[in-house]
Amino acid sequence: MAKAYASAIIPAPIEKVWRTVRDFNGLPGWHPGIARSEIEDGRAADAVGCVRSFYLQDGTHVREQLVALDDVQHQLSYVFATPAFPVRNYLAWMRLSPVTATGATFAEWCATFDEAPEDAGKYEAIVAQHVFAPGWQALAAQLG
Repeated sequence: MAKAYASAIIPAPIEKVWRTVRDFNGLPGWHPGIARSEIEDGRAADAVGCVRSFYLQDGTHVREQLVALDDVQHQLSYVFATPAFPVRNYLAWMRLSPVTATGATFAEWCATFDEAPEDAGKYEAIVAQHVFAPGWQALAAQLG
C-alpha cells in the first residue's frame, strides 16, 4: 500500500484554517491546482456522503466523496469516486492541530492507496509533492 503525506505549519488559528478546509467544495478558493468545483445533487458541502466534482487546471475531471467530517477533531476524510490517476482503495484525510506555543495550526494531509506493481511509488510522490504540499503552501500564504 502506498502512502502520500504532506504537513505544514499554517500561520493562522485553527478555527480560521478549519473554516476554510472543512468546506468540501472550497478547494478552488485556496488550492492552485483546482480550477472549479461543485457539489453534486445540490447537497451541502459538509454533508457526509456528498460528492465534489472538480476540474484540475489541466482539465482533468475528478470526483471525491466525503466519508467523514469531525468539527471537534478538526479532520475530514474522503475517497475517490472518479480518480485522477489509476489507483485503487484511495482514502485521504486532512487533520488540523493547534500549535499552542504560537497560535498557528499544524496541518496534515495524507492518502493511502494501492498502485499497480509497475507504478510502485509513482503516484505516492505525485500526490505528496504536487497535490498536498502545494495546497498547504498556498493555504499558508493565503491565511498567514
